[in-house]
Amino acid sequence: MKWLVIIAAALAGFLLWRGIAFAANPPRAGDSAPGFSLPDQDGRTRSLADFRDQWLVLYFYPRDDTPGCTEQACTFRDDWHKLSALGAKVMGVSVDGVSSHSTFAKKYRLPFSLLADAKGEVAARYGSVRDLVLIKIARRNTFLIDPQGRIAKVYLSANTSKNSQQVIDDLQSLKQR
Repeated sequence: MKWLVIIAAALAGFLLWRGIAFAANPPRAGDSAPGFSLPDQDGRTRSLADFRDQWLVLYFYPRDDTPGCTEQACTFRDDWHKLSALGAKVMGVSVDGVSSHSTFAKKYRLPFSLLADAKGEVAARYGSVRDLVLIKIARRNTFLIDPQGRIAKVYLSANTSKNSQQVIDDLQSLKQR
């Protein structure tokens, strides 16, 4: 029995290490934003090309309707008018499916799209997926993408309550240049 516990612990440690060690590096400021084409909560396909000539806030989050993810989504919702006034669109991305996103968006009256990256492929291109073999979970990273499709700012391990205001502050600063 003792050996089973040791083997199980070693396997769990290996899977956790694998999910951390083999994560792709996120793009950096100045890099071209990786392209994407994903369905939103209404089943409509949204692509990076749809946002050419606009600022885009692309935020990755772990799961719909969990406390931190709800706080982050609602903060972006509450700041949506400020972001819109600055010419920015907001899109959330997680590995949850379309129906989960639909329920989450309706429950909290989110005025922006949530993209369903069920296979975690887009999150992986953004260095924002934790692949634990049996499950994939998006990392809480946010990318501010400029109108030319380049990464303007990167927020790794974004703070759920402050992320939206950080984006607003940085967007105001970038637009003044």
